[in-house]
Order: sequence, then C-alpha cells, then structure tokens
Amino acid sequence: MEYSIVDLSPIPDAGTATDAYANTVEAAQQAERLGYSRFWVAEHHGMASRLAGTTPEVLLGHLAAETDAIRIGSGAVLLNHYSPFKVAESFGVLDGLAPGRVDLGLGRANGSPAVDRALGTDRRVENPDRDHVQKIEAVVNHLYDDYPDGHEYADVEIPRSGDGPPEPWVLGSSTASASIAGELGLPFCFAAFIRPSFATHAFEAYREEFDSSALAASVDEPTGMVAVNAVCAPTDEAAARQRAVAEASFKRMQRGEIGTTPSVEEAIEELGGVPEPTPATLDDDEWPRAISGSPETLDGLLSQLADRVGVDEVMIQHVVADHDDALRSHELLADGVGLEPRR
Repeated sequence: MEYSIVDLSPIPDAGTATDAYANTVEAAQQAERLGYSRFWVAEHHGMASRLAGTTPEVLLGHLAAETDAIRIGSGAVLLNHYSPFKVAESFGVLDGLAPGRVDLGLGRANGSPAVDRALGTDRRVENPDRDHVQKIEAVVNHLYDDYPDGHEYADVEIPRSGDGPPEPWVLGSSTASASIAGELGLPFCFAAFIRPSFATHAFEAYREEFDSSALAASVDEPTGMVAVNAVCAPTDEAAARQRAVAEASFKRMQRGEIGTTPSVEEAIEELGGVPEPTPATLDDDEWPRAISGSPETLDGLLSQLADRVGVDEVMIQHVVADHDDALRSHELLADGVGLEPRR
C-alpha cells in the first residue's frame, strides 16, 4: 500500500506564515526521504492567523524547487472560486517546474460570506454539482489540450513540460463528489477526517458511476485514496495524548472556534483527560474522526480502513500542535508501514 501526506501549513505559536512555510518545506523533504508517494498542500481562506495554506499553486512552486522525486499537489484547489483556464495555466507552470510529478486535486467549498465576496464567488449557483462537473471538464480539457477543432478554446494553449500533464484528482467528503469523480472517470480521494461515516457509501457511489472513457484524463479503472486523520507515537498511550489535540480542535470547531489548535496540555484539560487509545481492531461500523497509535497499531488500523473502502493508498492528515511531533509522527508511521526510504 502507498502512503501520502497533506499539509495545512499551520502557524506555529508566536510564529508567522514564513515559519509555517518553512515547516511545510521541511515536512515535504522529510516525506520524500522517507518514501511517501505524494505531498499535497491545502487551501483554506480567511484563517491566515492560524493556517497559512491559502494558495496551493504558489506554495507548490516553492516545493517544486525544494524536492526532487516526490509527487506534489493540491489538496485541494477549490474550483468553485476560480476560472478553470487559470487553474490549468497555474498547474501547467507547475508541471514545467516539476515535470511529471504534479497532482491537481480539485475540490469545492464555500467560506464565510465575507471570504466568498472577497474571492468574487457566486454562492447562488443553480446546480452546484453540474457546475462542478463542467469546471472539472474544462480544467482537464485545457490541461490535456483536448478541445475539439472549432471549439472557441481549441487554440488556447497552456505551458507544458513534455512529460505528461498534471494528474487530476477529484476530492470530496460526500457521495455527490464521489459520483462526479466516477462520472468523469477520474481518481477520487475521500476526506474521511471530515465525514468518516460517509466513506463506504462514497466509494460505492464512485464505483457505481465510474466511466473510464469520459475524459482524456480518465483512468482505466476506479482509483481511490482515503485521507485519514492519524498521529503516530512510540506507544499507543503516547499517541493518544497527541490525538487529544485533534479531538479538542474538533470540539472547538463545533463551538465556532475555527482553525484554533491547542497545545497537548490544553487539549487534555479541555477534554477532561487523555483520550483512550484507539483500539487495534475497529468494529465494522466504527470509523473514528481521528485515530492514533504506535507504528504497529497504526499499520493495522490504516490497513483495516483502506480495505473497508477498497483502496490501496492512504493520505495522512493530522492536527498536531508541535512541528517536531508532527515530523516524528510521519517518521514513526513510515517505519511502521514499511516504507522504503529514497536514497
């Protein structure tokens, strides 16, 4: 099985966006050394005092220069905010900077009303699903130069490396996004850290709708990845302490405190104690929003969840207060799942 990482560029305590981006670069370089398959960066708006990952296409240009072999990509570009042509141009440039190793993860999400106004986003789209399909199709047609002769965009060009276009993925946390990925025959990544209970149904919808001939970028068979919030430490108990941060952050989000990250000690105090370690074997209907464990425990847990939805790649997302703890988690997990370090 393959393993990958998505990074949100959190602002460290008493730090700045500059510090956050330096941490993201360090994490990408470590992921490359350890043998992870992909390193994606996120797009969040209006929370720049807490999350610096606002503009994947810019940050990826820097990561292209700071890495050599790992695939880099967006997790995700929120396509409802942008022109498909401009997205394709941006990722054509990235392909030129990192030939043959760029992923274009495409998603959608509305921010606050103020953020959407600032982005010029129309929140009153008549059919959001059909609009998303059309925008994805447009991005892919630009990337793959696949508009037919006579089309108004047939002669519109984007930069290219010559090593093949960026690989498009549809990202989502619903069965609707899964069905769109299947309809278009594109790889699909499900964000189980957002809606874990939808994971099985989403992949069922994806496979049911799958059409391998829809677009030039369509893959031959359903290709899936599941993104899981997971943190690793030397023991199950130590990992549960680290997981307290994710648990407390979610409770804060439910109260309307979006994007804040407590320290381990603050999280444990807010929760009223250290969370119980994630059991080594999950019940068939059990899919926690966040999991934790030793390298051996997480190896088994991630295999269980991947098998449940029938995928052979897991993307790791986590909420960890300390950057060194985050790096250590990635290192321990790589060892536990048997990744082969790049030489």
